[in-house]
Amino acid sequence: MIAINRSSGSALQLAALTSAALILLPLGYVTALALSADPVVWYRLWSTRVPELLLNTVTLAGAVAALTLVLGVSTAWMVTRFEFPGRRIWEVALVLPLAMPTYVLAYVYNYLLGFGGPMEHLWQLVAGPQARIFSPQSFWGVTLVMALDTFPFVYLLTRSALLSFNVSFEEVARTCGASHFYTMFRVTLPLLRPSIVAGLALVILYVVSDFGAVSLLRYQTLTYAVFQQMTGRSDNQAASILSLLLVILALLFLLAERWFRQKSRFYQTTGRYRAPRRIQRSWPYTTALTACLATVVGLAFGIPAYLLVAWSVSPEAQAILDSRFFGFVWNSAVLSTLAATAAVLVGLPLAYLASRKPTWLNIGCLQAAYAGYVLPGPVAALAVLVLFLNVIPFFYGTVLVLIVAYVLHFLPAGLQSLEPSIQQITPNLEEVSRTLGLSIRETWRRVTLPLIRNGVIVAWVLVFLQTMKELPATLLLRPVGFDTLAIRVWLEASEEYYQLAAPSALLIVLVGLPALVLLLSRDWRAA
Repeated sequence: MIAINRSSGSALQLAALTSAALILLPLGYVTALALSADPVVWYRLWSTRVPELLLNTVTLAGAVAALTLVLGVSTAWMVTRFEFPGRRIWEVALVLPLAMPTYVLAYVYNYLLGFGGPMEHLWQLVAGPQARIFSPQSFWGVTLVMALDTFPFVYLLTRSALLSFNVSFEEVARTCGASHFYTMFRVTLPLLRPSIVAGLALVILYVVSDFGAVSLLRYQTLTYAVFQQMTGRSDNQAASILSLLLVILALLFLLAERWFRQKSRFYQTTGRYRAPRRIQRSWPYTTALTACLATVVGLAFGIPAYLLVAWSVSPEAQAILDSRFFGFVWNSAVLSTLAATAAVLVGLPLAYLASRKPTWLNIGCLQAAYAGYVLPGPVAALAVLVLFLNVIPFFYGTVLVLIVAYVLHFLPAGLQSLEPSIQQITPNLEEVSRTLGLSIRETWRRVTLPLIRNGVIVAWVLVFLQTMKELPATLLLRPVGFDTLAIRVWLEASEEYYQLAAPSALLIVLVGLPALVLLLSRDWRAA
């Protein structure tokens, strides 16, 4: 029995080490390719593209972060501090934009704000026939689209912090003569700062790694430039250099957020805790609150969803609902199923060993798996492309390449559910089964897996839904003639065939709603 147990433990350790090595290998290949590039390529990029791309990427991330800060904090404040009719509905509705991929929102606003679009016609009725609004294919257009899509990150974390906030701090400030506004800006918001900063970090990483919105709106960022170097110029060396810069930029944001969080820890030092109570407001105030929330939800989800439904039932859209369209649905479903299953199988040994045997090696393997956080879609695609071309080229151009890229990119999403679910199960249950004569393998099958089943299901669903929406890696690595729903949205929207792109876009949004149900259920329980 001891020999069997040892062999099972060794197999688990070997699986974890192999998974971590395979995850880091593509990133290592890209880094090596970038560092071995000809100095002429480095000089050409630094003297032409890099300054503009860095400036565009950083300023876009900063502008989106500022706008999401205002939207996320203000909406969270409204639904947690005030009681008014429909408050619970708005609490849920403010999360719905997370089901709308950025490239879907981008193509909708490209229609709404484009030259001769509905918004321009309305503006001309007010300001005159020659009046023009800002173009969606501009800095402010991309900022608006990205902010409307990502402000729920800040909203969710700020809302959770406000629900658990101790109002005793505010009462002390009020007894000292501070006004409501002074208390909010000098007491409440500083105490909420760790949650707000965590939400902004998610927003910034999302913006830095986004490809769909910036490609459809033709805004030059590092992520879009990596795609252009790989497809337009077929220059993998230049693409690897830009990828390395993008990874370094994402790591800097992550380290800055981690440092800021370490400097912003606050503790409850007394036993007196008072939960916040919502304030009843008059009808005029309630009307103003409802109008503000309706405007935000309408711009971020309501109007785009309405247009997608209207376009999907148009004759042009109905004409494409044939066997070819359902083939796109099948391709997306099969890819997502295989990627989610592979991610769970890869993530389970990593999460289990890091939780049960937290040695430096096991924790290092787990942290290596989180490298996917700093790999935007085009960078993950480039890493897998370089790896397969140099090591196993006969697999290039197959679905296997796509699945590897998906697992590399989305494994952290699965680990965020697997790791806590294993940590919540006491090791005593496994030890009892071992004393009864069960091997490690049998203990896993009959004790551990049934207990962490819900966490495994959540991890599988999260990776499945993320894969359904993935665009750049699929665009770069898919086999010839192998299209998915995300590819069809991007291709049709790039040619401004809005009705033809609508059915695929609407289906992606509808499939994303179960992820929000999981997110909301976990968030509400935590609150």
